[in-house]
Amino acid sequence: MSPSRSTRPARPSASSSACASTRCSPRSHVLADAHQGGQAEVEKAIRAAADAWEDWSRLPWEERAAVFLRAAELLSGPWRATLNAATMLGQSKTAHQAEIDSACEVIDFYRFNVEFMTRIYEEQPVSSQGVWNRMEYRPLEGFVFAVSPFNFTAIAANLPASVALMGNTVVWKPAGTASYSAHFLMQLLEEAGLPPGVINLVYGPGATIGDVALGSEHLAGVHFTGSTGVFNSMWKTIGSNVGHYRNYPRIVGETGGKDFIVAHPSADVDAVATAIVRGSFEYQGQKCSAASRVYAPANLWPELRERLAEEVGQIKVGDVADFENFMGAVIDAKSFQTQKEAIDEARSHEETEVLVGGGVSDDEGFFVEPTVIETRDPDFRLLRDELFGPVVTAYVYPEGKWSDTLELVDRTAPYGLTGAVFADDREALVEAQDALRYAAGNFYVNDKPTGAVVGQQPFGGGRASGTNDKAGSMWNLIRWVSPRTIKETFVPPTDYRYPFMTPDRDGSGGRQ
Repeated sequence: MSPSRSTRPARPSASSSACASTRCSPRSHVLADAHQGGQAEVEKAIRAAADAWEDWSRLPWEERAAVFLRAAELLSGPWRATLNAATMLGQSKTAHQAEIDSACEVIDFYRFNVEFMTRIYEEQPVSSQGVWNRMEYRPLEGFVFAVSPFNFTAIAANLPASVALMGNTVVWKPAGTASYSAHFLMQLLEEAGLPPGVINLVYGPGATIGDVALGSEHLAGVHFTGSTGVFNSMWKTIGSNVGHYRNYPRIVGETGGKDFIVAHPSADVDAVATAIVRGSFEYQGQKCSAASRVYAPANLWPELRERLAEEVGQIKVGDVADFENFMGAVIDAKSFQTQKEAIDEARSHEETEVLVGGGVSDDEGFFVEPTVIETRDPDFRLLRDELFGPVVTAYVYPEGKWSDTLELVDRTAPYGLTGAVFADDREALVEAQDALRYAAGNFYVNDKPTGAVVGQQPFGGGRASGTNDKAGSMWNLIRWVSPRTIKETFVPPTDYRYPFMTPDRDGSGGRQ
């Protein structure tokens, strides 16, 4: 069931008809009408999930796997352009960013998840003589509430699908700013053979949809990617309702980040500069893994500063339909205002300056130039708070203060998602890996902190960045089953007495 399936194809708005070319303002064209659900629609989705659960939870795992493997094949071929285009149009991704997201990563999730599932099922206990021990990996009782963000179509594809693959049914609320691609994801899964009611897509305001879903006694789990604040609120609500649920809900969340790049005095300047540009500005910095704070040693900074000013100043920003553009628009007016306020704050701070970029314009869309900020204040707000945009802040440390700087990196922000260290000195790398052990769930050595690949770098972090259940691995899938241990004895005993209790023939019971 998809209560929002009445979403219609793109229609021109009154203002878009005045555009003389396809390069008119993206704000003047309506892609689709997304009908918003409320309490009635969520309750309908929960009932549909319950009805579908009876058959889907008992379906042989091979049949469930076949649906998602077929979806991967469809996306590899006839559906590839559709989902990529929807992601470009609705979420302002360049063709390159859309391809690695809405095609490659979705395909990887669907294929690798089947492999991870079989590995879980193969994990069985030891059986002693005369006994057969086995583990049954049951779906959870009830429905799982999946909440996905705007920035990755792959996350929206995986959050409900990984849960469903393990035999569960889902109520799925995508971000409103990703409604367009979510619509086509549902169509893809339906064409792949997903039965009605297994994944139930409901559009609507987060509080409206969430209050009903989290208030249901049938809530079995939450699979979430989004802001730390929203996740904290959901966890609090679940805690308040804990006596109301049939089971303790599984809570899996990947939330915010303030991801770092820290360079040792021995680092290669060109490698660091490239990592900052790619890690901070691909997809407008709207990745939870994007680098948003940089710690550079004083001996490298003059050359690194010059290199960044040159490279970042040449980045082209504009319509994602123009393949020469490296960046598009930020997702909406709220994000635009967040970046603008951060840049204005940097300009007014006495120990901070805008090194390159800083321009903003919402005339033809919500465009923010890639911006590098340099601060002399190690506690400056922009080194602590998540901005989720194309703004990166650099702090220059004395080159002899490597250990102190690692401590600074670890304590400055509350998050623990991704981070990168650059050094040619092996001892420095070892020290950094130990000092920043909990500062990043995905830690990169001489590479940018973005671009985790399914099956290669399972993704997730701790602290204020989430529950670290590692999407793209079996560790995530195992959260969506409830194991049952079964012991079968082939020849059961028929006397309660143990052999040692049998008296000897002389009646002494073995005593002399």
